[in-house]
Amino acid sequence: MAEELKKLIGRVQSVEVGNGVEGLNYEDLCIQPDVELPEGYKPHKFEMFDGTDDPKVHLRTYCDKLVGVGKNDQIRMKLFMRNLTGDALSWYISQNQKKWENWVSMVSDFMDIFRFNTENAPDVFYIQNLKKKPTETFREYATRWRLEASKVRPPLEEEQMNKFFVRDHDP
Repeated sequence: MAEELKKLIGRVQSVEVGNGVEGLNYEDLCIQPDVELPEGYKPHKFEMFDGTDDPKVHLRTYCDKLVGVGKNDQIRMKLFMRNLTGDALSWYISQNQKKWENWVSMVSDFMDIFRFNTENAPDVFYIQNLKKKPTETFREYATRWRLEASKVRPPLEEEQMNKFFVRDHDP
């Protein structure tokens, strides 16, 4: 009975701390409340994802940084929020994290919501019409052009890229 009373007091205190709003305790807010990071573990500085880049590239970069803990699904999931910002973070926070049973279910939802970034890849016509901005040097323009050309789907071969760039920009 003393144990039941202790639990009840704890629940009342958690509601009081949250000003009567339920679901503000650690267990409700944390995706993996029972997972503790290994003692002495210092998370790496992650590249931030704001929802505008390729989500798969971001996931690969994220996983690569998880040396020492990357094989643990729960830790991977616990740390994931630390690499999100802007719209991506807003999306993540608005989700019911309890629906994600494992890493794959979480990143499947992540890929589904941000997949449009890869589906809207530029095509050859976009690359052909890419013009130098008046404020950029030719080197800056060439770098920007090659970066955009690398996003074309299906990918351009190196020979095709050179052919397009030289033909359109030969003095």
